[in-house]
Amino acid sequence: MWWLYLYVGLATAGILVLGVLGIRVYAEVVGLARQVGRSSADLTRAADELQRAADPLARDAGELSRP
Repeated sequence: MWWLYLYVGLATAGILVLGVLGIRVYAEVVGLARQVGRSSADLTRAADELQRAADPLARDAGELSRP
């Protein structure tokens, strides 16, 4: 009969461990999503800066190629 208590206790402990690990995974996913959002905003900002810097160069190159 004590085997039954042991099995129930081990099953409960296993479910608790899986719950804790699930919460940790969720927290990491939320942190990763925030980081991806920040990186995406940084990339967008860098692309805009690159476009602003390239516009005058493209205009100058167009003027050089005209006869």
